[in-house]
Amino acid sequence: MRSRPMPPNVSRQPAGDVPVKTVFLLQDLLYGGTQRQVLDLALHLDRTRFAVELWMMQAGDDLVPLARDRGIPLRWLSRARFAGPLCLFRLWRLLRRERVELLVLFTVVPNIWGRLLGRPAKVPVIVGTCRGGGSPRRQHERWLWNRADHLICNSRDLKDVLLRSCPMPDAMVSVVPNGVDLELFRPPNFRSPDGEVILSIARFVPDKDQKTLVEAFAAIADRHPGAELRLVGDGPRLEPVRRHAFALLPESRVAFLPGRLDLLPLFHQSSLFVLSSLREGLPNVILEAMATGLPVVATRVGGIPEVVEEGRTGLLVPAGDVRAMASALDRLLSDENLRDSYGKAGRMKVETKHHCRTAARQHEDIFERLLHERAPDGTAIARSRMKQGCGQEGCIGREGTKPSPTSDRPNIP
Repeated sequence: MRSRPMPPNVSRQPAGDVPVKTVFLLQDLLYGGTQRQVLDLALHLDRTRFAVELWMMQAGDDLVPLARDRGIPLRWLSRARFAGPLCLFRLWRLLRRERVELLVLFTVVPNIWGRLLGRPAKVPVIVGTCRGGGSPRRQHERWLWNRADHLICNSRDLKDVLLRSCPMPDAMVSVVPNGVDLELFRPPNFRSPDGEVILSIARFVPDKDQKTLVEAFAAIADRHPGAELRLVGDGPRLEPVRRHAFALLPESRVAFLPGRLDLLPLFHQSSLFVLSSLREGLPNVILEAMATGLPVVATRVGGIPEVVEEGRTGLLVPAGDVRAMASALDRLLSDENLRDSYGKAGRMKVETKHHCRTAARQHEDIFERLLHERAPDGTAIARSRMKQGCGQEGCIGREGTKPSPTSDRPNIP
């Protein structure tokens, strides 16, 4: 692998014996692309330089087993369904008491309150993120962008949206595409699905628009009697979509499966992957599907065209267009050679541009540059702790020590 250019004035060696106290603030740990990306990032950041903890603002622990297995310290500010006033007070108090040096915000609620409370708590560096098609509006970026030191998007499209809608300089925003664990998500030795399986993995929320996918499959189901649609995920729109699907199709033709940690068997059992979103950033699940050698049918929204190349790794259709979606499904179900060609090209593209370690190194470069700008000789907080060590139970130090087995339990001050 070629060495990457160094950002200006940043040393690749830690400035002291103690890594930077880093908090990734999330809404929850429910099944979701952002949540899984955060766990991958926390795992692959250099632990000699960044001591990462995950703080959650509300209930949701689907991914706790994965976090525990990776030795990532967890803390819940609240176990309620929504982040209320008590959660916000705890967040502000912890930010001050724990002397957080780098605060990175993921999902909507943390991107709002992490900025509003991080500044009065005197956090040296605050990094916001925009990862979904509607996040600039939902996170009120027009008014809150200047309460972060930097913003990171996962697609060029999202950066363009931010620059058009907010009076921010271009240098304020970086683009770091999602990364994939290529050792985990790999093609099967032999793909032998039970018939022709169309796979879609997404939360059942309005933006994902599974209704259009169901209607498109119903339109071509008679032409492909051996095909089955598998919809994987949870969410508030699950039951309405289920009722609609069973009104159009026999139950033997469409399956609804709950969200899960181990997605690899689902990819290996499938013939193609579909995402029917109305809005997107850069969907991690598309990259995972491509890494396992699946061709992709997806809507031409957000950052999807940056990874799905029309006529090379998959097919793109307009959002909400049932007829176009049906035509794309029909074309790929009818041509096994075309599916194989798109699948191989997709794997090659992910190998070249979307390795999770590459994404981690890009984040490190951004974090180090920001820390250097705030304190050229290293953050004052980290230096003041050099003589006393990390001082936090379960902190991952330079030897990569794992936290105590109880670190995933609710920890509410």
